[in-house]
Amino acid sequence: MQPADFVGAAPKKGKYVTATLEALAARLAQLEAKDEIKELKARYLRACDVKDVAALRETLLPKGAVIAYEGFPPFDDREAFVSIFEQMGCQPGVYDIHHATNAVIELVGENEATGKWSLNFQSIILANRSITQMGVEYEDRYVREDGRWYIAETRTRRISCLIQTLGDDGRAQYVAVGDPPAVYGNAPA
Repeated sequence: MQPADFVGAAPKKGKYVTATLEALAARLAQLEAKDEIKELKARYLRACDVKDVAALRETLLPKGAVIAYEGFPPFDDREAFVSIFEQMGCQPGVYDIHHATNAVIELVGENEATGKWSLNFQSIILANRSITQMGVEYEDRYVREDGRWYIAETRTRRISCLIQTLGDDGRAQYVAVGDPPAVYGNAPA
């Protein structure tokens, strides 16, 4: 859209050019779609943090969701992923924080979009007295079905890692700095 397409744009030969209602409606629909996708991602991350399995499930495409997080086995079904999430993340003494920023959302059609996010992740696991912090990059694909956005595909790449364990004396020992271990949860020896 050109600047002259907007209501109140600079005069053109002494007259104001106004946008058509259709053009404004299309622009508004794009802005609303991007906002809905950002809220979808926020619901996903919040569900992970507060261990809300039902809310997590509802953010993922019911059939054919692809979840491929570096350091984890890939999933091509939301139910298999949700089951592992329950087993690993919903245990007493597991505290996670997912803070995503730097959203770049691109609409590739009326009912499809892609997104890139930067994630600051922290996990405290009391059973092994560990604290893990990671920088992660998400690449997502979203689809809208029946007027509702879903995460259809989500992939991550880990870009940094800091793993600490706490000794019996309460002192932290750094066991990974920089590159993450090949498999999440495994600290280098």
